[in-house]
Amino acid sequence: MAQLIRNEPFDDLISNLFQGFLVRPVGATPQPAAARPFSVEVSEEDKAYVLHAELPGVARDDIHVSIDGNEVTISAEVRNQREERKEGRVLRSERYYGKLYRAFQLGDAIDESASEAKYADGVLELRLPKKAASSARRIEIR
Repeated sequence: MAQLIRNEPFDDLISNLFQGFLVRPVGATPQPAAARPFSVEVSEEDKAYVLHAELPGVARDDIHVSIDGNEVTISAEVRNQREERKEGRVLRSERYYGKLYRAFQLGDAIDESASEAKYADGVLELRLPKKAASSARRIEIR
């Protein structure tokens, strides 16, 4: 004997639409500030690039900057440990260890020897002078 199965496509559509609506999505757990990519602002002047990177809570010794031609790389190691105690008992302990990394390609090659870096109040400031453009030279053919 044949069985008849009722197909209601709109029922599935509606139930799938609201499935998990009141449940927190997997990626919605708040990330520590260090886990998010850090903000960077790059501006260009006549003879240099100026770069500001926000790295709050990062120790100066844990920040590394490298320059290769027109590519600038900033990496930092973040260590965050917090513990709450009440009457000698640990109520909550949070730890975060990780690395932050950003790389940029700028329009002109950078003069590594004249570059400067400052770090104050969680903001890294890089002053990256442009290399002097080498003048084209015409070669005479004999």
